[in-house]
Amino acid sequence: MNTPLAAEDLSMFGTDPWWLVVVKAVFCFAFLMVTVLFSIVWERKVVAWMQLRVGPNRHGPWGLLQSLADGVKLMLKEDVIVKRADKAVYVLAPIVAAIPAFMAIAVIPFGPAGNEVSIFGQRTTMQLTDLPIAMLYILAVASVGIYGIVLAGWSSGSTYPLLGGLRSCAQMISYEIAMGAAFASVFLYSGSMSTSAIVEAQHDRWFIVLLPVSFLIYIVTMVGETNRAPFDMPESEGDLVGGFNTEYSSIKFALFMLAEYVNMVTVSAVSVTLFLGGWRAPYPISTFWEGANHGWWPMLWFVLKVQLLLFFFIWLRGTLPRVRYDQLMKLGWKVLIPVSVVWLMLVATVRALRNENIAFTNIVLYVAGAVLVVLLLSFLADLFRDRKAKDGAAGPAAERDFDPMAGGFPVPPKPGQTLPPVPRRGPRRPRDLVVSGGPDTATESDERGTDRV
Repeated sequence: MNTPLAAEDLSMFGTDPWWLVVVKAVFCFAFLMVTVLFSIVWERKVVAWMQLRVGPNRHGPWGLLQSLADGVKLMLKEDVIVKRADKAVYVLAPIVAAIPAFMAIAVIPFGPAGNEVSIFGQRTTMQLTDLPIAMLYILAVASVGIYGIVLAGWSSGSTYPLLGGLRSCAQMISYEIAMGAAFASVFLYSGSMSTSAIVEAQHDRWFIVLLPVSFLIYIVTMVGETNRAPFDMPESEGDLVGGFNTEYSSIKFALFMLAEYVNMVTVSAVSVTLFLGGWRAPYPISTFWEGANHGWWPMLWFVLKVQLLLFFFIWLRGTLPRVRYDQLMKLGWKVLIPVSVVWLMLVATVRALRNENIAFTNIVLYVAGAVLVVLLLSFLADLFRDRKAKDGAAGPAAERDFDPMAGGFPVPPKPGQTLPPVPRRGPRRPRDLVVSGGPDTATESDERGTDRV
């Protein structure tokens, strides 16, 4: 039986009084800010522990107030606006990057959709709001946040920030396609785009078990979306001197840093909602404790899962080196997008066969046969590609050598072609080789000493 899309019951949302909506909105904002402050300190301590060095230990007990001290320091720094910048866009870019980062949390459920809790005597849901297309709303908000980075790089009036902004735009386009395909697999299994309905669909089995490939694809894409190591190309200090935020200081720089960490919390919350059961208690606890998924307890399980994924972000930064930009693009276009599309087709096929009441063993045979056909086609394509490359390499020298400046601008060689040898200018005068310990060493040393005197 097909599950109709967007047929979920959302009647419990939109009935709260205005003051309760304000309380929930303030809570969502406070939750993000406190989690960001904790994440910054936690990241420094965990990376210091991994690298066997001392982490922050000066501000507050055990250095817990280090991130708060850094925020105060950034606010008190001199706010500089570079002379060549487009001032209006230059000032608005950090705001455009920060505000969308806070908006996605509005549709994330912290608890059951029913009126489980009471706030100041008012029974309400543990979620600010929900939409029949809540996941599309999250994708749209995440896309808008990239504009802040792009506009920051363009408006700075400098070359390296512009390159960082362009890198961010290309990275967003490359990785959001695979992310959308991973979301589509969840929509097929849950029959809804509502976040609360997706969590309800995981009451007996989390989607990380049913859709492991979608989970792995989303984990990779969420690291690329947040510009975190090893995919932090837009602010690669090794070749861009700091990237899109090079020309920013004071509170505007702090907004970019805040947006990055808020995005980390947001994508972690989305991952928990889609694949890790949302606010539901883990398996061993939910079996013997009936009240684990009721009252205020679901918020505890949700926060613990989010912190686990934030630790994963920190773990990647402390262990993996930054990839090259061509490797980043190759992973996005040649690996993630094809795998996500093929996986989506397999999931859609399985769902269609299950709706036709076909036996599970037959479904496994159909899917295994399709996978074998795809692998065989891929093997044949690689075989013919290698043979063609060998034939091109064995061709005449006239075909292999080419002029990279023939079209008026330098171009790289194609497979099978080689660059012509670079002519070297000879020395203007012959140079004598002075061997260490040879007969001329003392004379040369004496001459140097005489000249020095």
